[in-house]
Order: sequence, then structure tokens, then C-alpha cells
Amino acid sequence: MKIDAEKFRVDEGSRVKLSAWPTDVQPLYKSREEYEEMLAQHVEQLKELQQLLYATNTYSLLLIFQAMDAAGKDGAIRHVMSGVNPQGCQVFSFQHPSATELDHDFLWRTTVCLPERGRIGIFNRSYYEEVLIVRVHPEILQGQQLPPEIEDGKKIWRDRYRSITQLEEHLHRNGTRVVKFFLHLSKEEQRKRFLERIEDPQKCWKFSEADVKERKFWGAYQEAYQDCLSATSTRTAPWYAVPADDKRNARLIVSQIIVDTLRGLRMSYPKADKKREKELLLLRKQLERKGEE
Repeated sequence: MKIDAEKFRVDEGSRVKLSAWPTDVQPLYKSREEYEEMLAQHVEQLKELQQLLYATNTYSLLLIFQAMDAAGKDGAIRHVMSGVNPQGCQVFSFQHPSATELDHDFLWRTTVCLPERGRIGIFNRSYYEEVLIVRVHPEILQGQQLPPEIEDGKKIWRDRYRSITQLEEHLHRNGTRVVKFFLHLSKEEQRKRFLERIEDPQKCWKFSEADVKERKFWGAYQEAYQDCLSATSTRTAPWYAVPADDKRNARLIVSQIIVDTLRGLRMSYPKADKKREKELLLLRKQLERKGEE
């Protein structure tokens, strides 16, 4: 079944109100078996398209994942990209910036991790943290050694939105396609997943008091996310607000979007010219000769 992923796309210039965007939708699958079959089909398609991307060596693809804690970013990346050749795909996670990173502009540390032509890059959190967590916790700005004239209230966020969209437009012009996923999780579903983490020996190590404290800023984060999505979803670098209360649904939507994006590129395997055909013919003759090795 073809999933209409465009219904989750944030249109350029639209004003996002996250309370009006669903965190859960009707299941796209009828059973666990059907889900696994659908995901397997997407994974196989991604495998073939990634090989074509690598062979074409003209485009690169940058996938950005942002979400509240426990929304399923890690799981979506792991399941959706399970069939992709590791040589053609890199995943980067960005935590608190180092002293060296703080001595550069806020886009520097992620820019050096951008994917090469023919490859897929995945940012598990990204430069968007600088207009999300930093906006919710503006005291972080004090450690960024910024000139005093640019620390002006709302202006700094408008300036950073502009820097981000200009960067993404530049990347698009140079062959990097940017697709951004906001995994839209409800506060109640996050609470349930936190409780499950506490009970799971394989996941409880990831849980801390800080996770609970951040829930107190839920409203501020929702405001930061909706302003960010409104300001930075563009025709060339769109945001998709993916309902994330159902992890399987979210993975199917994400994988469909990636497949659609790659299929939209003008890619083909390199064709051999006459010189190359002659070279291959000579090599074939060498291999066909017996007893010369």
C-alpha cells in the first residue's frame, strides 16, 4: 500500500499549531505481519536507491530527526535504515557542544559532518537544537560567547532561522537534498514510555532525573517547535510532522518519505562510453584465457 506522506508535510509559509497536528493516526497496517512486510519492502527499496545514489555520485541526502525525548528517533533510524550499506550512510548525534565547538558559529559543528556526494547523512538532533533547547533554556546562550548586540530577545531566533534556511538553500543548490522529520509525540505517550524505560533493564540506563525535569517545559518546547517548523519548512528543505504515538506507523511514514525523495532525483547508473567499452572488452578477453594465471 502506497502511503500518502505529503499529508504530513509542513507547507512553506504556513503557521503551525501543533495542537492541531495529530500525534496518532489510523494504523497504516492491519497486523504486525503486514507492518513488517510493508517496512521490509521500504527497506529493500531504500537499499536499491542508496546504491543508485552512490553510483550516480551527484546528489547527497541529509535526513534530520528532531523530537521530544522518547519519541522514537533512534528506533526509526535503526529500523528504516537497516538495509542501507554502512559505507554509504553515516549517523551523527549532537549533544552538548564542546569548548572548541562553542568557539565557532552555531552551524560549524554540524556543517563539517554533512554527507559527501553519493551518500546519506543522518543527524539525530542537529543545528535545530540551537533554536529549540537553547530557546527554552536561554541561559545556554551565556556560554556561547556571542557579541552583545545579537543577544536581543526574539531577534536572535529570527536571525538563526534565516541562517538555517540560507544554509539549506545553499545545500540544495549544490546537490544535497535536506529532509527534516519532527516526530510528534503526545505528553501522555511520553509518560508511558518513560515508565516502560524504568521497568526495562535494557533501557533504564538511558533514563535520568533530567528527563522528568524537562517535562515541566513541555509547553515551551511545543511553542519553540511550532515556531521553528513555521519559519524553516521550505519547498526545498521541508519539515514533516510525523505522528509518533504509534512507532510502527511513524517508521512506515518516515521510510515512505525517504523512498519518495530518492525516487524524485535524476539518477542513473553510469553508462560506458566507447573507450570504456573497449577497455572492458580487453579485460574480458584476458579473464577468458585459461592457464595464463
